[in-house]
Amino acid sequence: MFDENSFSLKGKVALVTGASYGIGFAIATGFAKYGAKIVFNDIKQELVDKGLASYKEKGIEAYGYVCDVTKEDQVQDMVAKIEKDVGTIDILVNNAGIIKRIPMLEMTAEQFRQVVDVDLNAPFIVSKAVIPGMIKKGHGKIINICSMMSELGRETVSAYAAAKGGLKMLTRNICSEYGHANIQCNGIGPGYIETPQTAPLRERQADGSRHPFDAFIVAKTPAERWGTTEDLMGPAVFLASDASNFVNGHVLYVDGGILAYIGKQPQ
Repeated sequence: MFDENSFSLKGKVALVTGASYGIGFAIATGFAKYGAKIVFNDIKQELVDKGLASYKEKGIEAYGYVCDVTKEDQVQDMVAKIEKDVGTIDILVNNAGIIKRIPMLEMTAEQFRQVVDVDLNAPFIVSKAVIPGMIKKGHGKIINICSMMSELGRETVSAYAAAKGGLKMLTRNICSEYGHANIQCNGIGPGYIETPQTAPLRERQADGSRHPFDAFIVAKTPAERWGTTEDLMGPAVFLASDASNFVNGHVLYVDGGILAYIGKQPQ
């Protein structure tokens, strides 16, 4: 039944991977506003400590763990610790990811494998670790951060696009295999988002003009702006809540309309 509590995450345990900062931090913050207990990991203790301090600054009690999500034994150990320390995971966001902007002919097979390992194999490993607990509880939400590159190609991101395209299909397959267990697996495909990593691309030039890439993105986006991490909070809360209980195997693109737009005609 849909009511005023349908978007509530009160009492739910939410694991957001790689959520010390950036998109993952924003999504976890949004979850906390709706009552979720926040759990996150990062690959180094200093990043976990940084994340814990950032959550504390926002008044959020979070639990941080050091874990390499590409290592199955580490992930299994982390999930067991979370279940002991906080409770069974109700919501998983596979957010941890990397990108290597290297032309395909210059990229080594090892570099390609590294991107696929973090961006595709890790979501498989973490999902596999949390699904049994969700089955026992009788419900679960998995959200994969799929990116627009699960639909589009672009020079220098062959590994990233291949991994995100695979993640889109993993999303659909988890839905197919575990929908009967009341587990909903969906994806979010962010567009170009304002983060510290993209800040240099948005700096004004010496003459006051936009950075060429900034001008390109704004021209390609019907909203005529970059997205913010806050733009991802609402979609994430929706997909994590009971309001989306019959939404499964879907990728929600939060891109300001880029995928719907062919672009302006040259003048």
